[in-house]
Amino acid sequence: MGNIVGSAGAASSLVGPDDGAAAAGQKSRDLAQRWQEINGQKNWVGLFEPHDHVLDDTLREEIIRYGEFAQSTYDAFDCDSYSKYCGSCRYSKKKLLDTVGLPNRGYEVTRYLYATEDFDSPLKMLKHSNQPADSVWSTVSNWIGFVAVCTDKKELRRLGRRDILVAWRGTVTDLEWLSDFEDVLAAPKLGRPAISLTDDIKVDAGFWSLYNSAKSDSRYNQTSVREQVNKEVLRLLDVYKNETDKLSITITGHSLGAALAVLNAYDIAQELQSSKNLKPTTRSACSTIPMITVFSFAGPRVGNDAFRKRFESELGIKALRMVNINDLVPKVPGVFVNEQLPELSELLAMLPWTYSHVGQELKLNDQDSHYLDPAKATIAHRHNLEQYLHLVDGYGRYAEHPPHRDITLVNKGSDFLKSVHFIPAQWHQIQDKGLVRNADGTWTQAPRELEDIPTPPTKV
Repeated sequence: MGNIVGSAGAASSLVGPDDGAAAAGQKSRDLAQRWQEINGQKNWVGLFEPHDHVLDDTLREEIIRYGEFAQSTYDAFDCDSYSKYCGSCRYSKKKLLDTVGLPNRGYEVTRYLYATEDFDSPLKMLKHSNQPADSVWSTVSNWIGFVAVCTDKKELRRLGRRDILVAWRGTVTDLEWLSDFEDVLAAPKLGRPAISLTDDIKVDAGFWSLYNSAKSDSRYNQTSVREQVNKEVLRLLDVYKNETDKLSITITGHSLGAALAVLNAYDIAQELQSSKNLKPTTRSACSTIPMITVFSFAGPRVGNDAFRKRFESELGIKALRMVNINDLVPKVPGVFVNEQLPELSELLAMLPWTYSHVGQELKLNDQDSHYLDPAKATIAHRHNLEQYLHLVDGYGRYAEHPPHRDITLVNKGSDFLKSVHFIPAQWHQIQDKGLVRNADGTWTQAPRELEDIPTPPTKV
């Protein structure tokens, strides 16, 4: 489940003691020199130790930073069914990051992403307004994320490269969608049509439908979200084609967004690898494939074992999955037959309908936190993204250090903190639930500022 959308400006940033300018400068130099290692060049070997709960601090900060980009898609999403803009982003690209509490991040949001579903999709995850169809912004589409690129000179120096970011939003509906999984695997058509995949590579049909669906009657989904995101990433690669030795593509998401992040990374890598084999006139502008990394949170399985093998070995994508071991969502689909059965590894290779996780896993445990109340643990609380970021922040250092990240954020969209902290549940919400008082004393839905009204994406 996604987090409750709330008021503008609620910070979701690192908060902690003042380590001084010297320490901050050292960390910046550390990331600039180690960014490939931090992004998984060596599969994060030596950067975290599950048995001793040791986590490299630079990696910790990067995980949280990308997690906050994923969180911003929840904080900006209008899920109020009484609003005629339900299902859209509340803010324009220009003001998005500043408004949701991520100022000075050094990234420019270049494109919004919109998704739709087939009517026969096994998963129903989109939010729609209850207002009459002729008065709402869209009846079939939802805003589901954004593409951004680092443009700030100071941040470029700190990162050590230019970073193209894709952030995917998860579902803001309750977790009833888990019961709708039909464990249906479909053969995806990824990459250029001329380059076909083998029939044994399959992905979940519900995720694939959301990623690849278009509707001719939708102004926002004349093309699928897959076409939208790929077009923008390829455009940015063309803009920065002379920087390929210091260029990264980083994709992040939580829950459903984590599944879309995995599909998207596979798709982009497939597209870039395929284009190298085409004639120069049809080849993508970027001749060198940049490093592609996924930082995912609470993600379900996406594809079968053949998908995993191509993802990791042939396409060389790096993925680090943050998983609360008590969270139900990462256990689906494929609850009964999956990659956790090593004695069946040979059988898995022969059964295309089994599911496998991709990449490396950082196991978290909400029971390790000194701040969370076990008596309040629910499926939704253990799946909440802010709780995940709290667990990453405290991983291996709950006793040694006070939280560097404000624990108040845990209850932004849940009620998981111990009562002794006196933080109200689900405190993050729009003032007066989006209503404004008129001069005559009556109350009505607040109008959107002109720049914040959704505009259809350009056609691919």
